[in-house]
Amino acid sequence: MTQLDGFDLKILHALQADGRLTNIELSERIALSASQCSRRRARLEAEGVISGYRASLDPAKIGLGLLVVISVTLATHNRDNARRFAQLVNSLPEVLEAFALTGEMDYHLKIAARDLSGLSEFVNDVLLPHESVQHVKTSIVLNTLKRDGALPLPEIR
Repeated sequence: MTQLDGFDLKILHALQADGRLTNIELSERIALSASQCSRRRARLEAEGVISGYRASLDPAKIGLGLLVVISVTLATHNRDNARRFAQLVNSLPEVLEAFALTGEMDYHLKIAARDLSGLSEFVNDVLLPHESVQHVKTSIVLNTLKRDGALPLPEIR
């Protein structure tokens, strides 16, 4: 685990709130020179603490009005079947997030679909026919209470 000091934590807090900050803007927010901010940001990126930057899009505004959580049970529980399912999931742009679980279901997938017809095609034409899948249970998201939450960082001293 990377050792983070107070300035690193301030940088991470600021960048989680706004990843577009320039080093000059960052330096003004955390009271450190722009060159120091640049060096620290580059180190945090190189060490993988900062894993990337992206734009956050509103799914409904780009025609993906349906957010769905899909629970999946594998047909057989072995390494090869899990690998085949992981390859499938990683090949599907509809899958926003995928989690391997303990408990009753093996995986939860968070997917975006344009509508119920798109969801039906995804489940019936992609997931269910796949050799690794035994059972699928869908839950349509009615309302999003929190989206893209920032990671809880230690308090800054």
